[in-house]
Amino acid sequence: MYILYGMEAKIQKWGNSLGVRIPAAIAKELSLKNGSPVEIEVEMSRIVIRPKEKYDLNALLEGITDRNVHTEFDLGAAEGKEVW
Repeated sequence: MYILYGMEAKIQKWGNSLGVRIPAAIAKELSLKNGSPVEIEVEMSRIVIRPKEKYDLNALLEGITDRNVHTEFDLGAAEGKEVW
């Protein structure tokens, strides 16, 4: 992994929103493709765009053990039109 310095981009109108193009070198470094999901946050007056973590359900389920599984718990009486 390397850090790219001095890359500049321009904010442009895209429908009712604003958009920024990600330079090809950064997209390649992060394996971003057209349609890749990203998270956008504001941290200390900066816009931070990072690839969204990908979760594999099977891998997550394999991580459940007798030590970390919880029992059922009561959330109280049903409200609204829930059916249990």
